[in-house]
Amino acid sequence: MNIHRVLIIDDSVVIRRVLSEALKADPTIEVVGHAADGRIGLSKITQVQPDLITLDIEMPGLSGFETLKEIRKLYPKLPVIMFSTLTEKGAAATLDALALGASDYVTKPSNTGSLDVTLKRIREELIPKVKALCARSSIPSLTVPKPNVKQPAAYANIPQRRPSARIEVLAIGTSTGGPNALSAVLPALSRDFPVPIVVTQHMPPLFTRLLAERLDRESQIRIREGISGGVLVPGQAWIAPGDHHMVLERQGTAVKLSLNQEPPENSCRPAVDVMFRSVANVYGAAALAVVMTGMGSDGVRGSAEVRERGGAVIVQDEASSVVWGMPGQVAAAGLADRIVPLEELASEIERRVRNAGTGPSVGATKQQEPENKKSPADDRAVGQPVVGLPRAE
Repeated sequence: MNIHRVLIIDDSVVIRRVLSEALKADPTIEVVGHAADGRIGLSKITQVQPDLITLDIEMPGLSGFETLKEIRKLYPKLPVIMFSTLTEKGAAATLDALALGASDYVTKPSNTGSLDVTLKRIREELIPKVKALCARSSIPSLTVPKPNVKQPAAYANIPQRRPSARIEVLAIGTSTGGPNALSAVLPALSRDFPVPIVVTQHMPPLFTRLLAERLDRESQIRIREGISGGVLVPGQAWIAPGDHHMVLERQGTAVKLSLNQEPPENSCRPAVDVMFRSVANVYGAAALAVVMTGMGSDGVRGSAEVRERGGAVIVQDEASSVVWGMPGQVAAAGLADRIVPLEELASEIERRVRNAGTGPSVGATKQQEPENKKSPADDRAVGQPVVGLPRAE
C-alpha cells in the first residue's frame, strides 16, 4: 500500500489540528510534519520529504505566496494544495497562487456549526485531491488507447465524425489545473473567433466570476460568467457559475443559457457532463468538445453524447495535465478524436473550427456579433497578461 506523506504549513494551530484529524481518516495518508510559518515549512521539506504540501495563503513572516515561490524554485514537481477562504479576497488570492504554480486548492469550511461537519467537508474535498496529485507525481505514465483504436463495447457504435462537418460551438470542460490551462488557451484564440464558447470549470461561487474577469482582461474574445438568458454569439465565452449547472437551450432563432441547481453529477455542480449533453442536444454534429486537465471522470458521458450526435472530442495530453483524470478517462473510453498537448490546443481548436467551415452559430445573428467583439483599444492592450494570472509557458 502506497502511503502519501503530507506536510501541513499553516500559522493557525486549530487549522493544523483539523487538517491532521481530517487526513487521518484515510489509511493511505500520513501527516509527517507541521509548520507554523513558511520558513519553518521550507526547512522541514528536506527533513520529512513529503509527497505533498498543504499551504495557507495568509501567514505572518514568509507569506503563502512567497513560500510557494520558493517551493517551486527548489521542488518544481512537489504538489502543493492551497488552503483558502471562501471570500472575494480569498478567491482572488487563490487564483494568484494557482498562477504561481500551486497544484490545486481547498476552501476552508465556514459557518458549519459543528466540528464533525467541518471534518467531513474537508475530508470529502481534500483527500481525493491528495491522492490524485500524489499519484500524478509518483506513478509512471498511464497507458491508454490511442484515439483511433477500437472503442470499448459501451461506445462501439459511436460513428466517426465527418472531417468536413461544420463546427458551430466550442465546449470546454476542466477541473484541477483548469485555471492555468484556460489561461493558456482562451487568450490565444483570435479576436474574430467565429463560434461561441461555453466552459465548465469545477469551482465554487465567486471563484468562477473572478476567473472569468481575469481571463477576459487577458483575452481577445469576450469572457463572462454565465447568466440565465445569456445569448450565445461568436467570439464570446461563458463560464458556468459555481454551484450551478449551465445548459444550452434553443429559443426561436437564438441559443441561450439556462442555469439550474439540480443534483450534482460526478459530485460536481457545475458538471461537464450536464453541459456537454445540452451542447450535443442543441448543436448535434456541429459541436466541438474539449476536455482538459482535471481529476475524476466528469465529461466522459457527455463526450459520448457529443460523439453519438456526430460531434468531435479532443482532450489534453497527460504530460501537460496537472491530473490526467478527466481527459484520460475520455481517451481510455475511445472517445477522443485526438490527444493534444496544452501548448497546441488553441491552434488545434482554431484549425478545426476554421477548416471545417463555419457560419453564424445557430443562436447568433450578424447584428449580434459586433457588440460582443473586442476592439484593439478595448480597456487595455489586447493580449497583455493579467498580473497574477500569466500565460502558461
